[in-house]
Amino acid sequence: MKNPILVALAILVSTVSFAQKKELRTAEKAIKNSNYAEAKSALSQAESMMSAMDDKQKSQYHLLVAEALYAKGTANDTDLNKAIQSLVMVGSDYGSESSQLKTTIENELLTKANSLYTANNFAEAGKKFEQLYRVAPRDTTYLYYAAVSAVSAQEMEEALEHYLELNKLGYTGITKEYYAINKQTGEEEVFDKRTRDLYLKSGEYIKPGDRNTESRSGEITKNIAFIYVNLGKTEEALEAIKQAREQYPTDVNIILTEANLQYKLGEKEEYKVLIEKAIELDPENVDLFYNLGVLSAEAGYKEKAKEYYNKVIELDPKYTNAHTNIAALILGEEAGLIEEMNSLGTSAKDNKRYDELKAARKELYKEAIPYLEAVLEVDSEDLEVSKTLMNIYSAIAETEKYKQMKAKVDALGG
Repeated sequence: MKNPILVALAILVSTVSFAQKKELRTAEKAIKNSNYAEAKSALSQAESMMSAMDDKQKSQYHLLVAEALYAKGTANDTDLNKAIQSLVMVGSDYGSESSQLKTTIENELLTKANSLYTANNFAEAGKKFEQLYRVAPRDTTYLYYAAVSAVSAQEMEEALEHYLELNKLGYTGITKEYYAINKQTGEEEVFDKRTRDLYLKSGEYIKPGDRNTESRSGEITKNIAFIYVNLGKTEEALEAIKQAREQYPTDVNIILTEANLQYKLGEKEEYKVLIEKAIELDPENVDLFYNLGVLSAEAGYKEKAKEYYNKVIELDPKYTNAHTNIAALILGEEAGLIEEMNSLGTSAKDNKRYDELKAARKELYKEAIPYLEAVLEVDSEDLEVSKTLMNIYSAIAETEKYKQMKAKVDALGG
C-alpha cells in the first residue's frame, strides 16, 4: 500500500521541480529581452515554490529578482531597495553574476550620489549613499556620507540612525592617503597611490609620503550628542554628552552643548560652571565668546551677553555679528519703555514720567548707534542696519544724518 503513495509523491516533487525551472527560465529569458514585467510575473509564480527549491535554485531566483527589479538602472527607489535586498541573498553558486551586478549598481549609485550632493540635493544624496552602503556594506564610508547628507538635509532622525549604526560598527574612517609636493607650485597634493606614483615618475612631483587620516569616531560621538539635543531627547542627550566628554574632555563645542542643555533643564549653576570651563580652555577664541553671547541672550542673561559681545569686539573689531547683536539687545529694551509710556495718563506726574521715559529711549538710541555704524564701516551695503540707523537718526532729530542715511537706503533698493 505504501508504494503508490511514494510514487505519487515522487511525481509531485518532479512536477514542482519542473515548474520551478520553467518559471526561472521564463524570467531569465524575459530579462535578456528587457521585458521586466514578464520577468516579475514569472518570478512571482516561482516564489510560491521557494520551499521546494535547492540552494542553487534559490540563488538563481534571488539573482533574477534583483536583475528584474533593477531593470538596467531604471528602477525607482522602492524597486531598487528590494533589488539590493534580493541581491545580498544570492549564494556562492551565482557569486560571479551577483558580484558583477553589485559592481554595476555601486558605480551607478556612486555617480548619482556624488552628483546630487554637489547640487546640494542632500536628501536624495543621502538615500543614494545609504543604498550604496546596503549594496556594498564592506565600505562603511558610504553610510558615513549618508549620515552627513541627512544632517545637511536637516533629517535628524535619519542622521541619528546612521550615526548610531556607525558607532555600533566601530567605524573610524581612518584611511591611508598618499601625497607629494608639486614642484611648480610648492604645494602638497593628495592622491591615490597609483596616481601619486605616476606623477613622481613624470618628475613633476617630489618628496612623496603617506599617512593615516584622522579618526572620525570623535565626530560621530559628538554628532550623536548634538542630534539628541536637537531632537529634545534629554536623557539620551545627557548620556551621549557624557560619553563624548569622557572621550574629548577639552572639546569646547561639547562643553557648550552641555551648558546649553543644562540651562534648558534649569541647572543654572551647572551652566555657569561649564561656561567658565569653556573660557578657561580657550580664552582667545572669538567665536567662542560670540557663541557665549548668543547662549546668554537666549538664556535671558542680557548684561552677560553684552559682556561677551564686547569681548568679541575687543578681539576682533570687524566681527559685524557681534556689533549687530549687541545693538539688538540695547534696542530690545525699548519695548518696555514704550509699553510704560503708552500706559500713562495725562496728569502732571504722568507727563513728567513720560518725559523721563522719552529721554531714556533717546539714550538707548544713542547707545546703539556706534555699534550699528561700526557694522556699516565693514559692510557698507547692509540694508537692514542702514534702515535701522535711518529710523534712529529720525527719532533723535539728527536731520542731516537722517538725510544721508535715507539716500543710502534708497540707493540700496530699500
